[in-house]
Amino acid sequence: MRNKIKQLVKKEGGFTLIELLAVIAILAVIVAISIPLIGNVVQKATDSTEESQKELVIDAARLYDLETPIGPEGVTVTQLMAKGFLESDFEGTTEKVTKTTGDTGVKYEATP
Repeated sequence: MRNKIKQLVKKEGGFTLIELLAVIAILAVIVAISIPLIGNVVQKATDSTEESQKELVIDAARLYDLETPIGPEGVTVTQLMAKGFLESDFEGTTEKVTKTTGDTGVKYEATP
C-alpha cells in the first residue's frame, strides 16, 4: 500500500520544456499575424472618421450658404461654429470649405 502511494506521488504530471517552447512559438506566430491586421482596422477607422467629419462640415457649409451666400474665399469652421451650424466642440481636421459653380452645378470642397 505504501509503495503504491509513493509511486503515485512520484508520478508528477507537467509539461516538458520542448512542449512549452512549442506553445510559445505558436503564440508568437499568432501575434505576429494579428498585429498588422489590427493596425489596418485602426487606420480604416481613422480614415472613415475623417471622411465623415469632412462630410459633416460640407453639409454645415451648404446650410450656411442658404442663409449667407459663401463668397470665393469660402467659409471657415470657426465661422460655422459661430453661426451655430457646427457644435462649438467640433474637432475635425477640416478648416475651410470653398464653393465653386460650374457647368455641372455647385460643388463644395473641404480643405484641411
